[in-house]
Amino acid sequence: MWLRIESFQNRRIKEAVALRKSDERRKTGRIIIDGVREIGRALEAGVVIEEVFYCPTLAPEKGRQLVDVLAARNVTILEVPKRLFEKIAYGEREEGVVAVARCPTVSLEHITVKDGSEAPLLLVVEGIEKPGNLGAMIRTADGAGVTGVIAADLRCDMYNPAAIRASLGTIFCLPVVAASSAEVLEFLQQHALKCVAARVDGTSAYFEEDLTGPVAIVLGSEAEGLSPAWRQDWVKSVRIPMLGRADSLNVSVAAAVLLYEARRQRMVAAASRQR
Repeated sequence: MWLRIESFQNRRIKEAVALRKSDERRKTGRIIIDGVREIGRALEAGVVIEEVFYCPTLAPEKGRQLVDVLAARNVTILEVPKRLFEKIAYGEREEGVVAVARCPTVSLEHITVKDGSEAPLLLVVEGIEKPGNLGAMIRTADGAGVTGVIAADLRCDMYNPAAIRASLGTIFCLPVVAASSAEVLEFLQQHALKCVAARVDGTSAYFEEDLTGPVAIVLGSEAEGLSPAWRQDWVKSVRIPMLGRADSLNVSVAAAVLLYEARRQRMVAAASRQR
């Protein structure tokens, strides 16, 4: 179905604008996805897209092609003028396409830690408050080929439009799960995953730790670090050496350092096995 909307008072416009608020997203089970690349990745991942707001004067050629694909799949296309689209679009980047979708349902059970030729590598982040940081870490995790991302005791909405945008839509491409820290600890123990936690007072440097086996890399919030729940005998603590005045990195940068060290070690180990 293809409709044209001209009025700010239209019910669909009001409902889409309301989805900028986390309370409305939780209440309705719906999210907004802003951007051609992000919507395309959600579509590829099987996310249920209910309707799309489309502004022809703003959309690039890839946006028009995406709308044609969505229309062919019986997604409702709502054509709107620029003045209405600006009410719906998130932030300053306007690509002429915004989707309303059902919120994906993902649980710890969706993270596969046994099958496959390579040992699982998980990223666990606790108490993250900024959706932009969460999205950036998911993007890095996707690039580093992680098995899944677990957000423990998350303090922001996982599907905040800022998180989706910062992840470049990769939040839909791998398992990203929210759970309590207690549930996450139980899951890691149950699946015999080595737990390596980043702390400013870590007992060893991150590159000294073996990250080639089944591993969960754990980071806490910038404001508070990891909670006492992670001070367990079986949780290894590592530090990222800091040579300047600051005692720590931005959490998304720290995640990139640790994940790519794990990837480097695994590549070296794989090359050694092939010799």
